[in-house]
Amino acid sequence: MWDTSKDYRLKVAEKAVEQFIRVVEGSNLRGSWNKKQVRLIAKNMNPELQTMYYSYLSPQELADTPQMKNLLNSVDEIIENLGGEDYSRKFLSELNREEREKLDLPLSRMKFFFNTIRGLPERLMLGEIDDPVIGVDIKVGELVSVSKHPDTDTLMICNVNLGKRAITVITNDTSVKDNDRVAVALLPPSVFMGISSEGMFLGAGEGVLKDVEGDIGSLPQHIDVAAFNETRNLVDQFIKE
Repeated sequence: MWDTSKDYRLKVAEKAVEQFIRVVEGSNLRGSWNKKQVRLIAKNMNPELQTMYYSYLSPQELADTPQMKNLLNSVDEIIENLGGEDYSRKFLSELNREEREKLDLPLSRMKFFFNTIRGLPERLMLGEIDDPVIGVDIKVGELVSVSKHPDTDTLMICNVNLGKRAITVITNDTSVKDNDRVAVALLPPSVFMGISSEGMFLGAGEGVLKDVEGDIGSLPQHIDVAAFNETRNLVDQFIKE
């Protein structure tokens, strides 16, 4: 019997919901959107997750429960009440440059919430895995642009193609370049000198892995277990916050 109460995928999903609610309640999100309804829908996701926690179903069975379907529907409803899939652009259009910079991290956290819930069924279908790394998506990505951080020469800003979407990742590996194929852990966003990073490249010893096997947007293949160590630590830290 699988102990769903200890499933890292559900733990990360629960923390992502909590973080999203804090963003909605505390950020400067202007424009035409239904804040009251967004908060209500998000808070109503917690009972669904609690039911999944104590179901003791296999991960594959969890992926096909009514609760999982309700969580996915809730994400769609929240986005609709935010003004649609381009909610981020709409919010930013209401602000000046300084205000936009302050909203960078909150918007990244909102994206993390949406992607965490939408990717939950796929992660559950991977089966009974008792490891923090299973709590987040890990994808093959391709670097489409790389530039130096404006405030330091020791960090690089990478625009990463994941197939269906693109994300920004900050790395201290200054040897990364366009067209590198990397493995990306889609972690809770962090800020590096004013710029949000939506994930972390896997690597061990000699820096970022730059010739990763697998289709863009899919799970990377043949990755050394040591490359997951930092991701494991960061996921565990996020759950305990």
